Amino acid sequence: MIDPDLAERFARVALANVTREYPRKLDHLLAAPPGDLTPRANHPAFYGSYDWHSAVHMHWLLARVLRLHPGLPSASEVVNVLDVQLAQAPLAAERAYFDTPGGRTFERPYGWAWLLELQAETLRISRARPEAGRWARALDPLARHIADRMREFVAVAAYPMRIGMHGNSAFAGILALDYARESGDAPLAAAIEAAARKWFLADRDAPLGYEPSQADFLSPALTEAQLMREVLPQGEFSAWRAAFLPGGLGGLAVPPIVPDRSDAQFVHLDGLSLSRAWALRRLGNGGPEEFAESCRVAAARHLAIGLPQAVGGEYVGEHWLASFAALALCDAP
Repeated sequence: MIDPDLAERFARVALANVTREYPRKLDHLLAAPPGDLTPRANHPAFYGSYDWHSAVHMHWLLARVLRLHPGLPSASEVVNVLDVQLAQAPLAAERAYFDTPGGRTFERPYGWAWLLELQAETLRISRARPEAGRWARALDPLARHIADRMREFVAVAAYPMRIGMHGNSAFAGILALDYARESGDAPLAAAIEAAARKWFLADRDAPLGYEPSQADFLSPALTEAQLMREVLPQGEFSAWRAAFLPGGLGGLAVPPIVPDRSDAQFVHLDGLSLSRAWALRRLGNGGPEEFAESCRVAAARHLAIGLPQAVGGEYVGEHWLASFAALALCDAP
């Protein structure tokens, strides 16, 4: 769980990033001579945090820590920032961007999934603080649009992306499924559940020796197992997991080596430690005791490596790692 002191540190990191317009990595298709390409002009809600998806999940982090600890010293500042960023006008502009020439595949599926997870969190906080419902209402048109696109996408995608970076299909499925269940979007939930079975049900003997790659921030094997845990009944999942990880965790229990934390690609490996901790904590719940204990030990080892980089590390990591630390420390996304 995130204690109040750490929640405040997370909030400060996120507040500093969601309103920081530069440096910015652009992902924009030019179909004509460019107009105004400044981050705020194209993305008035999500212009900070180096890139669009990081801006989205750092807003999620603000909503998450505010819900868990409404008495934070920075609570009024968090509310003010969310009121400005998650307002109807900037979010309408974000929605319009998805109708531009490059908007059809913009941020698919990673940014889509984080936008849906942001909306899931605003729905949760709305139940605890009804006055916060204004954020969920403002986000609703964009979230519904992305949910429809996600449902159509997973329904037609014959194959998953089994990589440790943004294209990972299982990670997108986990976050989108959380939104679908939180919002009552039964068609999206059914589409993700069907896609997970289509993509992963027959998988056996995960090739753990191929992990990690040099810029992974997700474990292909553990992320897939997380999604299947969400989709399958417990007994069916236990049998699937035993066939998928017949030798246990193997090298997945060992934190990765990060050769240079000032390098925007290498620092992904700190995110891998945090996302592995998140996956391992969840996979250990309800499993056989020996496997559960190995998950708990490995999760703690990964968290000890990744957490210090989430608050106070290099900017190329700090602009996003705190979100993954919050996932690792909470029982649910």
